[in-house]
Amino acid sequence: MGNDEMILTREGLAKLEEELRELKTVKRKELAERLKVAISYGDLKENSEYHSAKDDQAFMETRILTLERMLKKAKVVDEASMSLNHVSIGSVVILNDIEFAEKIEYRIVGPAEANVADNKISYESPLGKELLGKKVGDIINVNAPMGILQYELLEIKGS
Repeated sequence: MGNDEMILTREGLAKLEEELRELKTVKRKELAERLKVAISYGDLKENSEYHSAKDDQAFMETRILTLERMLKKAKVVDEASMSLNHVSIGSVVILNDIEFAEKIEYRIVGPAEANVADNKISYESPLGKELLGKKVGDIINVNAPMGILQYELLEIKGS
């Protein structure tokens, strides 16, 4: 994986494309209207609505540029040809947390898609790095601030 590549699943690519489309169409129009209304209040130096809208506009334009760069570098993982013999980007894994004897399910994704609340972890995260290439039955040790966490890889599924 080259440094210039942005590894994404098909789902992740679609979400980024949708966010970019939303920002460029709907959100730009909304912000333009907010700016127009704020300018109508006069005296821009002390106009908090104007400054807030300008800040939001700068943030949005930066996000648009970021998304465009990410999409130019995007490399989509071919999930159809993924092996279920070992963990790779796009794999769904079921782990047993050895200390707490509880099962956890994660999907291994690129950094742009990572969201622990959705059980999606980056292949660049400590756990993600340790999981790549592992097989069912392997024990995974992850260095964490509170010590070493141990997991047993119970199952590898496709997306």
